[in-house]
Amino acid sequence: MTDTSAIDYDRLRATDWLPTSVKEMKALGWDYVDVVLFSGDAYIDHPAFGAAVIGRSLQAAGYKVAIVPQPNWQDDLRDFRKFGAPRLFFGVSAGAMDSMVNHYTAARRRRSDDAYTPGGRHGARPDYPTIVYSQILKQLYPDTPVVAGGIEASLRRLSHYDYWQDRLRPSIIIDSGADMILYGMGERTVVMLADRLDAGEKIADITDLPQSVILASRLEMEVAADSPGNIILNDYDSCLRHKHLQSLNFKHIEQESNSMDGGATIWQGYDEKRAVKCNPMLPAMQPGEIDIAFDLPYTRMPHPRYRGKHIPAYEMIRHSINMHRGCFGGCAFCTISAHQGKFIASRSKASILREARQVTAMPDFKGYITDLGGPSANMYAMGGRNRDLCRKCRKPSCLHPVVCPNLCNDHRPLLDIYHAVDALPGVKKSFIGSGVRYDLSMHRCGIAEIDAANRRYNEELITHHVSGRLKVAPEHTQDSVLDVMRKPSFALFHEFKRLFDDVNRRHGLRQQLIPYFISSHPGCKEIDMALLAVETKRMDFHLEQVQDFTPTPMTVASEIYYSGVHPYTGQRIYCATRPEEKLAQRKYFFWYDRAYRIDITRSLHRLHRPDLISKLFGR
Repeated sequence: MTDTSAIDYDRLRATDWLPTSVKEMKALGWDYVDVVLFSGDAYIDHPAFGAAVIGRSLQAAGYKVAIVPQPNWQDDLRDFRKFGAPRLFFGVSAGAMDSMVNHYTAARRRRSDDAYTPGGRHGARPDYPTIVYSQILKQLYPDTPVVAGGIEASLRRLSHYDYWQDRLRPSIIIDSGADMILYGMGERTVVMLADRLDAGEKIADITDLPQSVILASRLEMEVAADSPGNIILNDYDSCLRHKHLQSLNFKHIEQESNSMDGGATIWQGYDEKRAVKCNPMLPAMQPGEIDIAFDLPYTRMPHPRYRGKHIPAYEMIRHSINMHRGCFGGCAFCTISAHQGKFIASRSKASILREARQVTAMPDFKGYITDLGGPSANMYAMGGRNRDLCRKCRKPSCLHPVVCPNLCNDHRPLLDIYHAVDALPGVKKSFIGSGVRYDLSMHRCGIAEIDAANRRYNEELITHHVSGRLKVAPEHTQDSVLDVMRKPSFALFHEFKRLFDDVNRRHGLRQQLIPYFISSHPGCKEIDMALLAVETKRMDFHLEQVQDFTPTPMTVASEIYYSGVHPYTGQRIYCATRPEEKLAQRKYFFWYDRAYRIDITRSLHRLHRPDLISKLFGR
């Protein structure tokens, strides 16, 4: 493990970072700032960290930007006062994760560490920083706009179930008092907003900005109801009284998030006078657009204020490269498409190679790129063959229940990137650390050259890009559960494992396939976990990568967990909601641990499945 003492700070100046103090601002020759960004994360000047991307994007547009990382909200609030009121607005983000996912386990127990904080210590940010930071800033500077963004604000942009409080919460714009939410990936919209404020517009008059959420009047919502291109959701109070109405709302939210051209404007009433207006998403970036965001002058390093301190999240990404955004997998428990959309925005080969050369020039680089990936590692440059069909489509997944016949799953552009990166001087090997969708790489589309390329991709992935252990995510073994998850049949995992073992045997490799599984997902009953245990034992797996399902805002699985019904079918779905139900499912992951044997044996008798006892433990 390395820390920031191993970083060669001497080759850069403090002014190569965005300023985090008035002293650093003065060193740049500034007397004021246009925008001050508050982040729940440490400031790492790298394209994997949202505050850096937003700050650098505004800087490239000509604005003076300062960052206040992890401000102290429990003292005299000096961190919130140090830059004074910026000329344009305050920006607020909880950080790279929803704070409650960051702070608490699936059992609602407080975590003891925080990967985005120096030293990995917990307690450097409050619960719900978006709300806490925004409220403080509005109290101190009531006349200065506060704009919230990042994953926490994005996924809480409309009414949402909060697992940690076990209640339905309103849009975070209501609770935070922010003037505006910018949801999704925000580089384009934040610059649009800055330009309009810079031109003299008042934030209260900016009501049509793409990917923004604002407070409006109930009357405006009622007028909009008569116009095309508007969707009126069930209001918040109705959803509190009738959970199934929240489920119906989610279907519209998910479909519009996955619209190719941005979708409709979404409205939701909150009381007799107020409504929330959610403007449509922007279309996915084109290669030239997304390149701009990644080619900005990042130092790729933590700010010098962290010299000598270890930041776990930085260690994970310091020698990795993100090649695209978006995901068309549509997994029921995943938030990626709600934030980034399902249409893939891929960087150009030239941009990826530029970043790869930067990585190879880092003093601590030893020749190994830890990840050439993305939200799903092998969706680079993929999309529909007929874009007009995609334009009409509102399906959340291009892979479930079957692979869309319009989807081009050609892995040749990805192979070309792998070969080009591996050919760079100084690169010994590039690994794929992001999750690989084997249902995508193994799908036979019927076009001979593409099917051949995809077979070659699987072989090259296994032989050249695995660091001894390839992690994949079948998530479950039972088809009834997998269908709710929007994942492929476990039969396909068997097929991939046979391929993996065959390639390893032919090439004399001894690599492991590490499957990832989830317990207590909606639709999963205790007997399903017992069958999972039997199936994985038969395959000789002692599971390591396992997780109890955690409902997170704006996923179809969370809506099912909250309402008990599927948003698309109205069908009632079983959910393990009580702690004892969850523990009863989780124990089957560890059937091989003798400490669980007696409890599992009793449970299988209770389930009237004594036949499974001998399959797990023998006679």
